[in-house]
Amino acid sequence: MQTDELIAFLADGLAPAPRRWVGRHLALALGVGLAASALVMLLTVGPRPDLAQAMAGGIFWLKLSYVLSLGCLGLWMVERQARAGANIMRPAAWLFWPVAILGAASAVALAAPDADRTFLIMGTSAAVCPFLILMLAAPLLLCLLAVLRQLAPTRLTLAGASTGLAAGGWAAAVYTFHCPESAAPFIFIWYSLGIALSALAGAMLGRVSLRW
Repeated sequence: MQTDELIAFLADGLAPAPRRWVGRHLALALGVGLAASALVMLLTVGPRPDLAQAMAGGIFWLKLSYVLSLGCLGLWMVERQARAGANIMRPAAWLFWPVAILGAASAVALAAPDADRTFLIMGTSAAVCPFLILMLAAPLLLCLLAVLRQLAPTRLTLAGASTGLAAGGWAAAVYTFHCPESAAPFIFIWYSLGIALSALAGAMLGRVSLRW
């Protein structure tokens, strides 16, 4: 068989992918992963007992806004990575803003004359916070990678890291419903570390699981 004949044979019957196929499947993976992550949270650490009171305060929504912004931008990067040759610079550049805003708020809190800097940074759960976020990110990461395997990522480590970033951000949102910490420096350091660990795990898994 000649090369041209082989190409024609392989291309025979091909049709364009349905419109919005990528978005729909990523949304489905996110929904399943979120449900699994929430179930793990409920069965292990559980929601904070004063959740209703916490939701009436601004710091709860600050935490949620920060991690969801990272999760959404990570998901946008995954959507870009799912298309061979697509550019992820735009969503990647937007990552600067939530990090910069919370970093500035953390610096202001630490610079206050009467600030208890040790408590603002360490809180009461610094030793477990990043690892609990990583645990809750696991089902989200697996669901998103399963969808990405069906698509066309070409930069596998970067695609995996983007998937881990998305999973970590959304898992941190689930963790927010358990975590009692309210200091901006704590959130900036330890929540970010948990999301970074998820991105690292995604990069390592992506190199293997996303191979064509």
